[in-house]
Amino acid sequence: MRRIMAVFTLLVVFVTTGLCPKWPCCAGSAWALSVDEEQEIGREFMAQIREYFTLLEDDFANRYLNGLGRYLVEQVETQPFPFHFYIIKDPTLNAFAAPGGQIFIFSGLIGALDQVDELAAVICHEIGHVTARHLAQRIEQNKKIGLITMAGILAGALLGGTAAEALIAGSMAAGIQAQLHYSREDERQADQLGFKYMSDSGFDPHGMEETLKEIAKGNWLGSDKIPAYLLTHPTGPERMANLETLLSGYAGQTSSPEAEQFRKVYPLFRTVVMARSIDNTQAERLFRADLGKDPSDPLPYVGLGILALGKRDYPTAIGFMEKALERGKDYRLPLLTYLGQAYQLSGRDQDAVRTLKESFSELGENSTALYYLGLSYLNLGQYTQSAEIFERLAVSPAAKDDVYYHLGIAYGRLNRLAEAHYNFGLYFSKLNQTDKARFHFEKAKELSADHSILAQKISLQLQELEKAEHR
Repeated sequence: MRRIMAVFTLLVVFVTTGLCPKWPCCAGSAWALSVDEEQEIGREFMAQIREYFTLLEDDFANRYLNGLGRYLVEQVETQPFPFHFYIIKDPTLNAFAAPGGQIFIFSGLIGALDQVDELAAVICHEIGHVTARHLAQRIEQNKKIGLITMAGILAGALLGGTAAEALIAGSMAAGIQAQLHYSREDERQADQLGFKYMSDSGFDPHGMEETLKEIAKGNWLGSDKIPAYLLTHPTGPERMANLETLLSGYAGQTSSPEAEQFRKVYPLFRTVVMARSIDNTQAERLFRADLGKDPSDPLPYVGLGILALGKRDYPTAIGFMEKALERGKDYRLPLLTYLGQAYQLSGRDQDAVRTLKESFSELGENSTALYYLGLSYLNLGQYTQSAEIFERLAVSPAAKDDVYYHLGIAYGRLNRLAEAHYNFGLYFSKLNQTDKARFHFEKAKELSADHSILAQKISLQLQELEKAEHR
């Protein structure tokens, strides 16, 4: 309920700030969303999601999901938004497309889907909702509904479940809630678009039928609770008949090399998501049971290794990852990153450098491998290499705050003191420790007389601090 209320609040913000800058005087005007307005709402949505929900933080898992999503989006002729894909750590069987081309998949749904074709079917269906602008149309068609009612219904439409239904009823919208859920026509159109995106990309469109059947088992374990995905994406005889009609004409497209690669790596992706999101005790029991069934399978070792990393039991993590690497040749490159991370955290920096360099050289912009490689270079006194790596990481919008701290250390050891203080200033600024940030920026300013570009950057940061203090 706390999460539902959080989304209720943020959706009130969406409607009041995203649809019309002159609210409330425009309450009677149209609520149609332009692409720019929906993107603005999407940015606010993302900020609120990060505050109230837990997103799965794993470089490999997120690169896999976004790689899969971007590949599927290549089949879209007209893209209203740049697409982004996220995993929410939650056992719920759900997925939804949010404003602005952001697609969220719950970890519980990933755990329930055995094949990547099933996951691809969910993603393609959500892409269909985005490209058809269904959410914007739902709002436009119900422009006369009051502000609070609209927010409550949207919260229920996005999240589903018993708590969302209670929220809808509490907002006095029980009689009209169906008007803002995706209509049968919306679902039919998203299925048609998803079918096209699936077949064009080399995945099997039967995945949607299999996914709906799997989710329908959500009243499994003796529960009669309807899975959230079926509440927000209603199915029924008519929709299933439409899917069967589409599939009856499917002759079977040739699989693409990209689809085959995603199929090959999907078991590792699913294992990592489960290890990162399931309760530790339950996950360990599950992985050990799988290990007992087939000791040659690398995946249980991966799962147990990730659990050990989470517990900071690095020698155990190394042991499991080394065994996984021996058995999982198809997963070699991602496993090298996890093993290199465990080496670095256990103090085996030479082994970490050797392992992470191999992983990084093959995987390209692997931020996890880069981060731990930079730390190992720092520990080994190779400060130039460390600074180069942390500089690469610092330009990323998703850079960790402590990247700037480590960069400051590296530059300090290289006696590049202006750059060292500047990065320490950035680090403390990210932490909202204004006094410490100003101290380091002022110190950097004193030392940057011969460095005009750096001096300009420092001045800008000091101006930002001044603005922040007067807000």
